[in-house]
Amino acid sequence: MKKSWLTKNLILLSAVSLTQDAASELLYPLLPLIIASVVGAAPVALGVIEGLAEATAGLTKLFSGRAADRVGAKPFVVAGYSIAGLGKAFVVLATAWPMVLLGRVTDRLGKGLRSAPRDALLGIDIDEKHLGKAFGFHRMSDTIGAVIGPLLALVGLAMLNNDVRAVAVWALIPALLSALLTFFIKGKGAPKVSKSESAFANKTPLPGTLKRNILLLAVIQLANIPDALLLLRLHQIGFTAVGMVLAYVLFNLVAAAAALPAGILADKMHPGKVYALGLVIFAAAYLTLGLTNNIVVAVVAIGVYGLFPALTDGVGKAWVAKQAPSNIKGKAQGWYQALMNFSVLGAGIWGGLFWTTGENQPVLIVAAALSAIGAVALWQSKASE
Repeated sequence: MKKSWLTKNLILLSAVSLTQDAASELLYPLLPLIIASVVGAAPVALGVIEGLAEATAGLTKLFSGRAADRVGAKPFVVAGYSIAGLGKAFVVLATAWPMVLLGRVTDRLGKGLRSAPRDALLGIDIDEKHLGKAFGFHRMSDTIGAVIGPLLALVGLAMLNNDVRAVAVWALIPALLSALLTFFIKGKGAPKVSKSESAFANKTPLPGTLKRNILLLAVIQLANIPDALLLLRLHQIGFTAVGMVLAYVLFNLVAAAAALPAGILADKMHPGKVYALGLVIFAAAYLTLGLTNNIVVAVVAIGVYGLFPALTDGVGKAWVAKQAPSNIKGKAQGWYQALMNFSVLGAGIWGGLFWTTGENQPVLIVAAALSAIGAVALWQSKASE
């Protein structure tokens, strides 16, 4: 009997990601308000916090992906989702921005521990010809959580008279549920390690083509300003707290709806071409948000922007999974995701430093131009042939 691509592990890991993202995305649209109003810090602090948080995830992925190839993925998945919940508690309790930094770094430490092992497990569990579809399904489920989270935030803001901190506490419930679900994941057996060999050593090199593709995508990622700054731009345009959350819900609804079709498309045509299309969408949305002060136009741009993660996130992971040999899938995902996180650190720092308060936002305009250049480079490179 032909094995279905919709495996039990894929369904379970998708449920885990859905609940974790519901927690994360309940907090995320409130983060600029927590930074600006509750703990009182400048936009550069937001950029530094998000950049350092993503860099922490990146460093951890280098370790966890390689280690999962040797000792199995499940321990890292369980620990990662549990630690992420602890990080969210720090953010909720924060009274100064360094505490928010600690919380975000702890949260992303958990993400770093779990992400590469989880994606490596999916890469092993599912037939290669269905990887785009599988990662698209996982991304869709993950993003449905990102719709539920902000909607819960909206309900909380309405019930609790816009008390941002009180609403943020609600995020701890789905975070706990996500951690509990990880214990039911079926881990794949890891190769036996000799006494003379470190459990975390894996000297098998990444294929040259895969290295070049990962490096190219990481360079392009330097244009990807953290979404927290994008939400701050909406605030500058004139969005209320509720309006910001609703815009974020729209973004995630579009991303969720497009994720599975994008994965299916990546199974039918070259993933690099699909990724390049996502970069074009990114450029168009950022350019619009950088230039407009019209709320309606900004809402449309946010909706269009939702296509970007659908066309790049799961597609990129599936592309790496297809290129990596079976014994180093964790290592490959670790390097890919780590370098992408380091690029977000760079983007967060330069974006925060040059952020302005005028009618236009030059940071977003520059990011749009860089993304458009990246799309052309990727489309014409050998990586997409």
